[in-house]
Amino acid sequence: MFAVISAGVAPGVALLCYFYLKDQFESEPIGMVIRSFIIGSLLVFPIMVIQYAFQEEGLLTSSLAQAFIIAGFFEEFFKWFILYYTVYKHVKFSQHYDGIVYSVAISLGFASIENIFYLVAYGLEQALGRALLPVSSHALFGVLMGYYLGKAKFDQKGHRKGFWIGLSLFIPWLFHGTYDYILLSFHTNWIYIMIPFMVFLWWLALKKVKAANRVESLE
Repeated sequence: MFAVISAGVAPGVALLCYFYLKDQFESEPIGMVIRSFIIGSLLVFPIMVIQYAFQEEGLLTSSLAQAFIIAGFFEEFFKWFILYYTVYKHVKFSQHYDGIVYSVAISLGFASIENIFYLVAYGLEQALGRALLPVSSHALFGVLMGYYLGKAKFDQKGHRKGFWIGLSLFIPWLFHGTYDYILLSFHTNWIYIMIPFMVFLWWLALKKVKAANRVESLE
């Protein structure tokens, strides 16, 4: 069991450290980052209950609904909700890049517990594939969510604050739904679509990381 827990948590911790160290200016208090990771891990349980209820009732069973509502919307909404109400208004959210750090922490907390459950059910041989796809994709969705929430937080004029807040939920939901739809709809050739999708997602997320850091360097 220790091996399963280690294999389940290690990718999330490694990715969190990677994005945490990408902060080129003032690093966030490690205690708050760990707290966000733990809160994210606890989100797995209410989301699993909701998803199980829909499954048992036979609701939203199409691939499109499963991908964009059951998985994409529910998971990203709860992560966004926690991020907005526990971090967005906090005094420690003092730089644009901070949104990325805390969002990634919440996302990877969620992904790590989800990963442990999956490895318990399907075995340790799935660990590498899980690290490369589901865990890393959650981190990248978190980058996008945190980037746009940072845009809202530091919108000096305030005219587009609501727009950026909306994008902080819509963009990760869109990519998350697309990710799951690829897995659910392309049963045999999904890897040929998933690889370019993940390459693009990594490129976009790292572009946002650089943009957030660039904003700090100009201030």
